[in-house]
Amino acid sequence: MHKRTGFTLIELLVVIAIIALLMGILMPALQQVKKHAYQAVCTNNLRQIGLGAYMYAESNDQFVPRGLVTTEREPWFILFMSHLSQKPVGDDYSSVEIYRCPAYPDKDQTVCYVINGWGFRGESDIVGSEYSAPTKLSNLSRRADTLYLVDNEDGPWRPIITNATQVELYTCDVRSWSDLPYDEDGDLNLTRRVALERHREGHNALWFDWHVSYVEAMDQNIELWRTH
Repeated sequence: MHKRTGFTLIELLVVIAIIALLMGILMPALQQVKKHAYQAVCTNNLRQIGLGAYMYAESNDQFVPRGLVTTEREPWFILFMSHLSQKPVGDDYSSVEIYRCPAYPDKDQTVCYVINGWGFRGESDIVGSEYSAPTKLSNLSRRADTLYLVDNEDGPWRPIITNATQVELYTCDVRSWSDLPYDEDGDLNLTRRVALERHREGHNALWFDWHVSYVEAMDQNIELWRTH
């Protein structure tokens, strides 16, 4: 007499069903952990950029770069390279991982943040216009309440930036209501440049005093971009 040592088909199916059930329970939790990790890396990236911006300002009479209307002016991510803890390979800014949010869907994107290129004539100006000149920090009256860099939106209307001379660099500026997740009436902007749901229901942000925080997309409004 030989004793049976293998599994029956029914037993194998039961084991497979249990494993599938456990995977179904664990996968959403693992996805959430992954998303939180991505947000933490992105937050740290912005802190590093903020430190680079601070050091750049210290070396340039307290001036920091703003928007980029033409390709004649070097963009912020080129100007900050020498002040970052992570050094580029040669002069290739795209090798600087600090400029890339790990949650950005298209991994070819080399600029995962958009900059404040929005200027206003005064408190009564509720429209504003594009602004590209460097800004002196001492001239800003509300640095802690004004956004400097935020997560870049992804989508078919958003160009993939692969080099620092592309004409599409101007699309990395925030300079009007249409660049925000929602318009003045609370309707979704289909040409938005600020990420709607990069991290949870919003995006990470670097402010002009170099602190970093999370901003809900629904809380985005023109007042967060005013420098005065």
